[in-house]
Amino acid sequence: MDKEINHEQAIASLESTGNYKILCKYEKPNYYHQDDGLEKLKGIFIDVETTGLSHEIDKIIEIGLVPFEFSKDGRIFKLLDGYSSLEDPKTSLPQKIISLTGITNEMLNGRSFNDDEIKHIVDSSQLIIAHNAICDRKFLEKRFPFFNEKAWGCSLSQVPWNDEGLASGKLEYLAYKFGFFFEGHRAEVDCCASLHLLSMTLPRSGDLAMKVLLDNARAKSYIIWALGSPFATKDSLKTLVIDGGQGAMERTVHGM
Repeated sequence: MDKEINHEQAIASLESTGNYKILCKYEKPNYYHQDDGLEKLKGIFIDVETTGLSHEIDKIIEIGLVPFEFSKDGRIFKLLDGYSSLEDPKTSLPQKIISLTGITNEMLNGRSFNDDEIKHIVDSSQLIIAHNAICDRKFLEKRFPFFNEKAWGCSLSQVPWNDEGLASGKLEYLAYKFGFFFEGHRAEVDCCASLHLLSMTLPRSGDLAMKVLLDNARAKSYIIWALGSPFATKDSLKTLVIDGGQGAMERTVHGM
């Protein structure tokens, strides 16, 4: 206990000078809010590592699902037992993927996902969340068609990090700004770190990040296909879409 007090005093002393910022290593909590007996919903934070950026030609090599309990007002309660596994893409990994994730061809050899277990977890949830869902979702819906029927949220585009004075929505940067660090680019760890961010109170609005995500996920949104538009108009069209609603998703969250 004395050591813990000394650590806290040392951190407070250093940060009070304005010359230091102390980061704490992320540790998975037992819960964020205690059970209050009110209605809870079940969500899943999901992340994948892939062989590349194209969902049409690249494949998922790692998946992490972290189920959690939450309330309509954005409070996160317990993190539940999840699923994490590797799958052999039947092709050699690019060196940049090995360097980024630490996953090697030898680790993937002969491995495969348990589709039934993943489906069981997904079917019991009301909401799927990913950081940059527009990317992960395409990979997941191609590999696991049952994801097509779920409501989605995005912790990158549906939380206005810029409006809160944060210059980037990158996961590692946000963690730094909220005072913690983690070993990134592995699926389950990235999920837990993202949920940790969603449990935080935003610095300007004072709202819970999860509440803001839910509010934006409930709003109606649209996908606009600019078929036949000249290539030269792409920037102006993108600006129009972004101004009309950042990070629009196909399906919204109903009944939450």
